[in-house]
Amino acid sequence: MDMNRMTVKLQEALQSASGHAQRRSHQGIEVEHVLLALLEQEGGTTPALLEGAGLALPAVRQAVEQALAKFPQVQGSGAAPGQVHIANRLTHVLNRAEEEQKSLKDDFLSVEHVLLAMVQEGGIFKKLGITRDRLLAGLQQVRGNQRVTSQDPESTYQSLVKYGRELTQLAGHGKLDPVIGRDDEIRRVIQILSRRTKNNPVLIGEPGVGKTAIVEGLAIRIVKGDVP
Repeated sequence: MDMNRMTVKLQEALQSASGHAQRRSHQGIEVEHVLLALLEQEGGTTPALLEGAGLALPAVRQAVEQALAKFPQVQGSGAAPGQVHIANRLTHVLNRAEEEQKSLKDDFLSVEHVLLAMVQEGGIFKKLGITRDRLLAGLQQVRGNQRVTSQDPESTYQSLVKYGRELTQLAGHGKLDPVIGRDDEIRRVIQILSRRTKNNPVLIGEPGVGKTAIVEGLAIRIVKGDVP
């Protein structure tokens, strides 16, 4: 497997996973070591991706720790300090990740491809009830329709995670206040969005006049199914 065809974040995660395996006296780097590294990765998209798929991060972390605690430790004469190999399960996951990369037509092997392969492999994600379709939905929230065309794709779509809010998700969880008195504006936005062309509404106004309320009202209607 060509490391030069991996994104920087994936390379970092694999290196960190090796460190996790060594510190825990595990002879092989397992899928769970990589998942732990991805959960802890600074500036990574894994937490947002998993949350977008409907998973609670503490539950994922707990499942990972429980799985790692079951791996045998290699000590004494059988131990080889500083030497860990990639376990067969992880090799299988990485090979499947390359298939996911091709399926998404991406140029580099990235974190999301590995996560999708982990879901296909089963293990922790199977126990948590996650599916490939749900993870793809989370991926859509994180990177939209963008492709991985460089070794640092997070720099192009991470801004959605940092600065954006998934309003339909908030509406579905009842975390948006009801919007009153903006029905005309919301209907007008829906009309524009429904056009075949020129379907990009622009909300203009001074701060505090209710632009965000209109968008939140639309999100509530989408969740309720009250849209064309």
